[in-house]
Amino acid sequence: MAVRWHGGHSAPVLCLNASAEGLVASGAERGELALWDGGGSPVAQLRLPPAEDVTSVVFSARRPSTLYASHGETISVLDVRSLQEPLQRFHVNEEEINCLSLNDTDGSLAAADDSGAIKVVDLESKKVSRSLRHSNICSSVAFRPQRPQSLVSCGLDMQVMLWNLQKARPLWTVNLQECDVEDESPQSAGQFFNPPLAHSLSVASCGNVFSCGAQDGKVRIFRVTGARFERELEFQAHSLGVSQVLFMPEVYWMLSGGNDGKVLLWDVSSNVGKQQKSPAKSLHKRKAQAAASVRKDGKLDKVASNEHPGVMPKLSIEHGEKVNWLLCTEIKGSRRVLVADQTSSVSVYPLPEP
Repeated sequence: MAVRWHGGHSAPVLCLNASAEGLVASGAERGELALWDGGGSPVAQLRLPPAEDVTSVVFSARRPSTLYASHGETISVLDVRSLQEPLQRFHVNEEEINCLSLNDTDGSLAAADDSGAIKVVDLESKKVSRSLRHSNICSSVAFRPQRPQSLVSCGLDMQVMLWNLQKARPLWTVNLQECDVEDESPQSAGQFFNPPLAHSLSVASCGNVFSCGAQDGKVRIFRVTGARFERELEFQAHSLGVSQVLFMPEVYWMLSGGNDGKVLLWDVSSNVGKQQKSPAKSLHKRKAQAAASVRKDGKLDKVASNEHPGVMPKLSIEHGEKVNWLLCTEIKGSRRVLVADQTSSVSVYPLPEP
């Protein structure tokens, strides 16, 4: 049963983040920003002008009192000790920002927007150091832990890209739709009607493994090897689009949230936690298993529909509302998942210990 945090917003909550000191920030439609203590009480509220949706909030890891919030085409820098007029504003994006990511050193801030652009701001010089681009809306961007010059991104062009800030072009690109066609998956015929528009990314704490959630309900997990990445795992996670994926700290446990109103917890450590001798052979083997599991009438059995028989959720939460954002944080000594949805409240669920 969810505990609900009320009183911080009057509009649907769109994004969440937590500071190293345990403070939770939430952004909502119409410029609403709220701060919460661990008990779920709102401790500060602010409406960012000109009342445009707050789509992403990120705390600085090195300066936990500093919060970055995107609203419309603007990034505001705020001091949470006194939540008032922004200390600074960046207006470097041309269209609405969908996602912010801050690197480990607090040196660079990336902002992905509706034009497909990723603007990387050097926080020391306070200028754009790099402009990267997708051909359609860039929905998510994430710096890789322990690699402050490296980031991954995805978008509604169905592209997943690996970048290094020293280069303007992506080091490696994968088109999710082309991957599905190449795999000749039994489900690939349906991709035309439900293309894998990529909505969300999350990088594991090791920095080499990341997940991507897409509109076709699948979660794809990749491993970075040098200047490229390879797909290690793919499975059907939700009956509708996957709006959020989130790796939990220190372990290969991952949360996913979907438009089907479910929040699922996955343990993929046995699938991606170890380097495989031959990822290509493993992929061919999985493809052969999937092809073999199709019945004569063309319908899939349970193994084929999941594409990987070993991946089943450890926990399934019937949240009931479309998931806008997921956050994993420790509250009163226990891990919790916080869920933002189409309502003005934040839902809190307990998580099992790894």
